[in-house]
Amino acid sequence: MKHSIKIILLLFLISSLEKIQAQRVFTHPGILHSQASLDHIYEVVQQKILPGYDSYQLLLSHPCSNSQYEIKGPFKVISRDGKFAYTKSKMEADFSAAYLNAMMWAATKDEAHAKKSVQILEVYADTLQSIPSTNDAPLLAGLEGSKIINAMEILKYGYKGITTEQIAKINKMITEIFLPVCDKFYQAKAYTNGNWGAIVTRMYIGAAIYLDNEKMYNKAIDFYNNGNDNGTIRNYISDSGQIQESGRDQGHSMLGAGGLAAICEIANNQGDDLYKALDNRLLKGFEYIAKYNLGNEVPFLTWKDITGKYSVWNKISDISRGRFIPIYEMVYNHYVLVKGLSMPFTEQVLKKQRPEGYDRDQPAFGTLFFLGTGK
Repeated sequence: MKHSIKIILLLFLISSLEKIQAQRVFTHPGILHSQASLDHIYEVVQQKILPGYDSYQLLLSHPCSNSQYEIKGPFKVISRDGKFAYTKSKMEADFSAAYLNAMMWAATKDEAHAKKSVQILEVYADTLQSIPSTNDAPLLAGLEGSKIINAMEILKYGYKGITTEQIAKINKMITEIFLPVCDKFYQAKAYTNGNWGAIVTRMYIGAAIYLDNEKMYNKAIDFYNNGNDNGTIRNYISDSGQIQESGRDQGHSMLGAGGLAAICEIANNQGDDLYKALDNRLLKGFEYIAKYNLGNEVPFLTWKDITGKYSVWNKISDISRGRFIPIYEMVYNHYVLVKGLSMPFTEQVLKKQRPEGYDRDQPAFGTLFFLGTGK
């Protein structure tokens, strides 16, 4: 009997060890910016290496990157629409300032920037009570939540001046106010254009890494690959490269494609290559967008989207055609500089656009943040 008990205990211990060993260990910092990429950014700025340094000059001159930035909030309730829509532009600027000051800290090691980033996030953590369930709530949680977690990843793992109490308060804001909005979006039946799913998932996968939550991480990866939503790689970009929102306008097409690219970059920093999904489908999407917005003709087919609501577009839209947003350096760096693939139309865009500057809803400043980084 004693031997049997010992054997059972031994088997239990072995099983427990196997489970522990099977758990993912996340790399930190490692959301949009790995330690290697942060080191590269610092080197570019210190050595004034072009063209990245030109992008840094745009970052430096932006008011949201200033260590003397004056906080426009905080607010007890934030919203993009409805009763509290008056908070939209102000809280967006505040969260952009938190992220960009964290990036300035990484680029310069000037502690004033780290302090400003922490200050912004802490006052919101002390004040913010809710994101109401308005139409745009998932967009708010996705767009602004991404800025918060990327700033926090850099501060938590690179700035010794942030305290455990500050981290705990800000984490509570993330887990109790922002993430429930994302979970609600995932639980709902698909009802939006695809940029929503991409934006929510960009926040969710980043939060999973920041919080060391493997279950959340796997959920985000599964959504990207297999979700029943317009905001997945399969449903947002066709095999020809056409975007689900190509018939709507070019701005939203770039917004969604940029969101998917950021998901790939985040996963890549954890050793998971989503960029290659469906025979480099994301590359095809970027080339399609770039080609059309450079003034060329592209094929267009009307397709039935997942919701059934956005299936009436019978031609590609020329709304905002030729107005490029800064999403191209990230994918060009990975596909062309790292993997050696060809993106001729994306390259043409970069020749016109470089250095990449600011965009409220994207990581932006890609010539500094992403060009020449990664593996």
